[in-house]
Amino acid sequence: MVPVSLQDGARQTAENAPLVEDAPLLSRRFLTEKFFPWVTKGGLALLDFGLYSGSNFLLGILLARWMAPEQYGAYALVFSIFILVTFLYQALLLEPLSVFSGTTYSSNLRGYLKSNFWLHWGVSAVICVVMAGIAIAAKLWWHSPVAALAFAGMTAATPFILIHALGRRSFYLKLSPGPAAFGSSFYCLLVVSGSFLVYRLGWLSAFTAFLVMGFAALVGGVIMVFQLNAKLEPATAPMHLSETWKKHWNYGKWALGTCIVGWIPTYVYIPVVSKFHGLAAAAELRALMNLGGPVLQTYAALSMLFLPFAARVQGTEGAKGSNALTRKLAALFIAGALAYWVVLIPLRRPVFALLYAGKYMDASALLPLFAAETVIWSAALGPAIVLRAMEYPRSLFFANGAASLVALLFGIPATRYFGLHGVIWSMVLANVLYVIVAFILLERKLSTLKGVEAKVSVARQAEEGAF
Repeated sequence: MVPVSLQDGARQTAENAPLVEDAPLLSRRFLTEKFFPWVTKGGLALLDFGLYSGSNFLLGILLARWMAPEQYGAYALVFSIFILVTFLYQALLLEPLSVFSGTTYSSNLRGYLKSNFWLHWGVSAVICVVMAGIAIAAKLWWHSPVAALAFAGMTAATPFILIHALGRRSFYLKLSPGPAAFGSSFYCLLVVSGSFLVYRLGWLSAFTAFLVMGFAALVGGVIMVFQLNAKLEPATAPMHLSETWKKHWNYGKWALGTCIVGWIPTYVYIPVVSKFHGLAAAAELRALMNLGGPVLQTYAALSMLFLPFAARVQGTEGAKGSNALTRKLAALFIAGALAYWVVLIPLRRPVFALLYAGKYMDASALLPLFAAETVIWSAALGPAIVLRAMEYPRSLFFANGAASLVALLFGIPATRYFGLHGVIWSMVLANVLYVIVAFILLERKLSTLKGVEAKVSVARQAEEGAF
C-alpha cells in the first residue's frame, strides 16, 4: 500500500506535469500571438516612416549639397514654418483621430474617416490663405524673393502633403502600418527621382523642391485612399462634419497650444538665427539638425504605433498599467537615441564632409552637444504618449510652455550673442525642464486616477457584499 504522503506527492506531480509540458506551448503562443506580430508591426511602422521621412531627409541633404548656403537657408526657414503647420494639423486632426477611433467611433471608422477627409480640406484652405499672405509679405515688405518663392511652393504643396499624412495615420488606427508603408514607397521614389530631375534640368530651388514633395504626396495619397476604401467596413451611421469638428476642437485646443509651444524650443531658432546672423547661419543650423532627423522620425513612427496601444492599456489596466508602460517607453527611447549617437559622433567630420560636400564643417563640432539635447528630449516621449492616450494633452502644454519660456527668455539673447553655441545650449536647458515637468504632471494624473479606481473598487465590493 502506497503511503498517503507518497500518494499526495504523486498526485501533485501529476497535476503539475501538464503545466510543465504546457510551458513550451505557452512560450510559442507568446511568440506567435504577441512578440512576432508586434515586431512585424513595429518594423513596418519604421519602414513607413523610413520611406517617408527618409526621403525628406535625403531631399534636405541634397539641397544642402546643391544649393548655396543662403538659398538653403531660405529653404530651412520655410521648412521650419512648415513643421509648425504639420504640428497644428496633427493637433486638430491626426491626434484626435488616433484617440477617438479606438473609443467613440471604433464601430464606425468609415464614417469617421470620411468626415475627417472633409475636415482636412477646410483646415488646408485656412493654412493656404495664411501661407500665401506670408509669401506676399516676404516679397513686398521683407524684400526676400527667395523666401517668397519658397513660401509659395509650400502653399501649393501643403494640402497634398497633409492628406498623405492623414492617409498614413488612418492605417495605424487598426495597427496596420503595412499599407501605409506601401503608399510611402511611392512618395519616396517620386521625391528622390523628382528632385534629381529638376536638379539636372537646372530648375532646383526651394519652390520646386516643395512642388516635388506635393506631387509625390498626392500620388501616395491617392494610392492609400483606394487601399482604405477596400479595407474599411461599411459605415454604420452618417457622421456630421460639425460633430467631428466639435470633438476634435474640444480635444485639440489644448494640443494646439501644445504644438505651438512645442515648436518654439526647437524650430524658433532658425528664424531667430537668420534674423541675427543671416540665412547662411540658418543653413548651418539646419545641416546640424538634419543629423538628428533619423532619431526624431523613428520616434514619431513609434509614437503613432504606441498611442492607440497606450489608450487601450489605460482603458483596460488603469493607472498601474499606464505607469509601467511609461517607464518602458522612456527606457526604449533613451536607449535608442544613445545607440544612434554613440555610432555617429566619432564619425561626425567625415559624415559632414560626405553629406554636405565639405560645407558646414564648423558646425560638426557642436554635434555632441546637440546629441545630448536629443537624448534628453527622448526621455520625455514616454510620459508624453501616455498623457495623450489618457486624453490629457493640456498637461503637455504646460511642459512645453516651460521649455518655451527658456527658449524665448534665454535662447533668443543667447543666439544673438553666442550664435549656434547659444542655440544648442538653450535647447539642452529647455529639454531638461520639459522632461522634469512632463514626469511631474504624469505622476499627478496617475495619482488622481488611482484615487478614482480605488473608490470604484470600494463601491463595487460594497455592492457585492450587499448581495
